[in-house]
Amino acid sequence: MAERKENSTNSLNRKCIVESNDLSYAIDMVGGRWKLLILVNLEKKKLRFNEIQKAMSNITERMLTLQLRELENDGLISRTVYAEVPPRVEYELTEISTELIPIWKKLCAWGAKHRKTRV
Repeated sequence: MAERKENSTNSLNRKCIVESNDLSYAIDMVGGRWKLLILVNLEKKKLRFNEIQKAMSNITERMLTLQLRELENDGLISRTVYAEVPPRVEYELTEISTELIPIWKKLCAWGAKHRKTRV
């Protein structure tokens, strides 16, 4: 899978967002459809790729791979490769991402409350 070109519109937009303010930076780190859900699935224990994919049945293999790479590059998850045949790879939250746990729990509670008002 190709890396983004440094001068692509997408890369320039991300750079602009990340440099603008702390809230934009934080949203960029966990924003999108899948990143926060991946982190939530890793809350309790290390998981292998297939375990994450099973927990998130609607995500494609390609998208999960891309999102895991971004989360790893951003320092929110760590990836451990074991020298076995077949290779075993596990993902887990980093120390900095565990600080997000109370935040996503509050966000979940807010979502449940808001959903009730919309029905």
